Amino acid sequence: MAVSGIVFACVSGGALLGMLLRSRLPDHHLGAESKDVVRLAMGLVATMTALVLGMLVASAKASFDAQRHGVAQLAANTIVLDRFLAYYGEEARPTRELLCASVVDVFRRTWPEDDPTMGRPTAGGRAEGRYDELYVRILALQPRTDVQRAIQAQALKLVGETGQMRWLLFAQERGTTLPTPFLVVLAVWLTFLLASFGLFAPGNATALLSLAVCALSVSSAVFLVLDLDHPFDGIIRTSGEPLRVALEQIGR
Repeated sequence: MAVSGIVFACVSGGALLGMLLRSRLPDHHLGAESKDVVRLAMGLVATMTALVLGMLVASAKASFDAQRHGVAQLAANTIVLDRFLAYYGEEARPTRELLCASVVDVFRRTWPEDDPTMGRPTAGGRAEGRYDELYVRILALQPRTDVQRAIQAQALKLVGETGQMRWLLFAQERGTTLPTPFLVVLAVWLTFLLASFGLFAPGNATALLSLAVCALSVSSAVFLVLDLDHPFDGIIRTSGEPLRVALEQIGR
């Protein structure tokens, strides 16, 4: 919201500056030839602005899709790991409880407004956030048959991949894929565009309202791009439904 507000202020200020310059410039600076030159120049700026905005949208969308796919893959890996531990035998039940508590912790950290886990086991109440301990627990299992040894090996591989995916999601959650220089350049170019609009706009209420709507539309587009780049916060959010389904499946 802050960045979008700054963009709106800059773009609106550019439009007002253009209208102010219109009243100050001599008439020969506002003739048909000057107007054509300004239109050609601003057409080039508008094209470059569209390219930069398209790059920002593509980058934000790619980040959002990656996070959404990561959550779904994390949920799938969790269910498969729970099935492996169930096939291993009764010795793996404490590890399955720890797995459930770890998923509960991930869900509560990422989607704190949802709490579908009332009454779920928490492995003594001390295992939340200790997903890394799963590897040690599985490694400590003592298989007695070839089947158990095969399951242990597959579970160790899966828990390593899932742990890496989990930390990658947490790292991406706190970062951004949108370079700040791109946003600055985009805001400057949009300010120039609105200034050119205001330079040749008549000073009536209709023109002012049109420029205000244009500035609001541009700032809203920037807001949506930035919101899309943070898939766990804001309006456009990654759903936690895959992990919710995983919690329903764990322990069966």
